[in-house]
Amino acid sequence: MSAASSRRPPLAQEVTEELRREIASGRWAVGSRIPPEPQLIDRLGVSRGTLREAVKALAHAGLLEVRRGDGTYVRSTSEMAGTARRAYREYGEEQVFEVRFALDAQAARLAARAADDDDLAALRALLARRRAAWAEGDAEGWIAADWDFHLKVAEASGNPLLHELYGTFGDVFHGVKMKQRLRDGFDACREAGHEDLVRAIAARDEDTAAATVLDNLRYCTTWMH
Repeated sequence: MSAASSRRPPLAQEVTEELRREIASGRWAVGSRIPPEPQLIDRLGVSRGTLREAVKALAHAGLLEVRRGDGTYVRSTSEMAGTARRAYREYGEEQVFEVRFALDAQAARLAARAADDDDLAALRALLARRRAAWAEGDAEGWIAADWDFHLKVAEASGNPLLHELYGTFGDVFHGVKMKQRLRDGFDACREAGHEDLVRAIAARDEDTAAATVLDNLRYCTTWMH
């Protein structure tokens, strides 16, 4: 065996990386079923055992979901997103909120430092959309606008890793658990964490930006039960 061949990665690892590239490229959309085993075996030129080992690895990483008798489906396009979806199933709402306290506060601080005029204009437009949706009784539209607003704050932080990490928790932060708080008496358009936050970002006031976000999250926790 040559030195080059001895350094070659195991075949299952190569197949895993090939499948990962297919998923990351978007060629196999989230929620779609990947091609059946015989087709992939023929295309990749590998054994059924090697393919199944690769699929098992990607399922463990949260990218694929194997449904017995139905096929294998794309669960997410990145390991980070897969981890977030597992967190949604495996951890309680209080634990998830503790993570959000940390992420939102840091995103707010960094946005107050880095946001530009375009970011501020986008944030204000999202707040207008959010208020309009609530006034029209459109809970789904309000949830979507609220999430887009907070995600935009994370993007405005200027830290692409924080933005990506925050984005993977979309289902966790604004899934059915958010809907549980849409009860009579819930103030869906509080200025804290929203209008107050944008004003603090515009003023480059990092401490106030973080404080208004934390105030809003503390309010939201009172509607968790």
